[in-house]
Amino acid sequence: MQTTPSSINQHLPVPRSSTKTRSLLIPNNQKIAVKSEHHHPAKSNGAATATRRLAESLSGLLRVHIETPLRKELHQIDWSCLDHSDRTTPTSSPKEDISEKWCELHGLTDWDNLLDPLHPWLRREIIKYGEFSQATYDAFDFDSFSEYCGSCRYNPKRFFEKLGLGKNGYVMSKYIYAMSHIDMPRWLQRSNLVEETWSKDSNWMGFVAVSNGEESRRIGRRDIVVAWRGTVAPSEWYEDLQRKLEPIGDGDVRVEHGFLSIYTSKCDTTRYNKSSASEQVMKEVRRLVSFYRERGEEVSLTITGHSLGGALGLLNAYEAASSLPGLPISVISFGAPRVGNVAFREKLQQMGVKTLRVVVKQDVVPKMPGLMLNEGLERFDDFTGPLEWVYTHVGAELRLDVSSSPYLKRGLDLLGFHSQETYLHLVDGFLSSASTFRSDARRDIALVNKACGLLVDELRIPHCWYQLANKGLVLNSYGRWVKPKRDPEDIPSPSREAPSHQQVFGEVPTSNYEGTEGSTPFFQFSMDSISLYI
Repeated sequence: MQTTPSSINQHLPVPRSSTKTRSLLIPNNQKIAVKSEHHHPAKSNGAATATRRLAESLSGLLRVHIETPLRKELHQIDWSCLDHSDRTTPTSSPKEDISEKWCELHGLTDWDNLLDPLHPWLRREIIKYGEFSQATYDAFDFDSFSEYCGSCRYNPKRFFEKLGLGKNGYVMSKYIYAMSHIDMPRWLQRSNLVEETWSKDSNWMGFVAVSNGEESRRIGRRDIVVAWRGTVAPSEWYEDLQRKLEPIGDGDVRVEHGFLSIYTSKCDTTRYNKSSASEQVMKEVRRLVSFYRERGEEVSLTITGHSLGGALGLLNAYEAASSLPGLPISVISFGAPRVGNVAFREKLQQMGVKTLRVVVKQDVVPKMPGLMLNEGLERFDDFTGPLEWVYTHVGAELRLDVSSSPYLKRGLDLLGFHSQETYLHLVDGFLSSASTFRSDARRDIALVNKACGLLVDELRIPHCWYQLANKGLVLNSYGRWVKPKRDPEDIPSPSREAPSHQQVFGEVPTSNYEGTEGSTPFFQFSMDSISLYI
């Protein structure tokens, strides 16, 4: 397989110069002249040097990136160099027929020779699935003053249209809901209107979709996608994580107890979780696989998610591979934490699950759990033997760096580093570890600031700009600002959430969205109380 078409321009790193003016690469070959004050190297301070070396040593031991202080520079942007007319260019590239290369792009050879440099076809596939993951945030109602807090804002039939993903080639099949029996007060979004909530126990956690006819022909198969939502607030990333690995299945396989609880919890008295997220998603996946295989089509399962969603995606892949042997399964996650131990990783590999983890170097979430007790200890296996209680990552890694983009601020910004939109921006601009940010990146830079403020202020993009008009209030006929009622079709209702792709493909049977049909849980676990925020 050709790893890098001739159409891709490789850019060498820009050398440091003694001049006072440098250029930042802007999409569509725009340039911004940046004037900076020249700094002469100062005499090194012995204590500072020793401290820096100690930090670097600790960072290597703990496998944690520690930024050393950067030299301060005064920037003065010459905006006359920015050609605003180029902002009318499309934000996406034409889709190529990848049917002959789909297996390689989804990990047949564990993405060998495809990640560095990053193959452009793979880049577009990563972004495609990343946009599904981002959609789970954009559609989520996290307004604590909404009676529908914790639900999806849109009904399945309008989901992709409302989020601008109508051309991505997939049709909604089913929504997924989750709950947890452990103490997770900030993970489970709650409305302040306790007596009026649409559901007191469940959260909308993602969806199952399937490629339409055109997209299936382009990729050479019917692709079932499961997208899992992560958490919303940065305070949820990590607060009181007990390093408790819970056994699942047979043997020594163990996974994090809190993730497992979200994936498997259910209660007969709830509206949306009479069946667990595990049972909901697997029932729908089995239904779709059976239907399309009976039609003689090749079928694949691609699971994606960001943060907590990436962790749930691995549990989903583990269960799917165990119950649907022979089904090609790949996981493309963003900023995901560790989920299980070495035996969990090895079992996934044995079952043929292909996992690509997209990681930003400055993001702290992928370093957890197992900040110190992680896969780095495998080097001591000869002395200790396999350590069942050590967390480990799974699969191949695409490692990105915030400092590679000229549009992103330097300094500490935990929210910005972890944002899904930051990940997509960096994927879109990545050529290789030896190249600068690509100048012909197409994804809109303004999207980075949807929920953070990581873009440099010179771009004049407001922080956290993605929100409802007037923060959800509307002017009624009496001239008063009020919270509007949802359109009836967007009000959460299990009976109304019929699969929209039935209208497209006609022959697909209707799913049971009430979740009343339980099955023997794939995972068995105890319900000890912990607090977990990832």
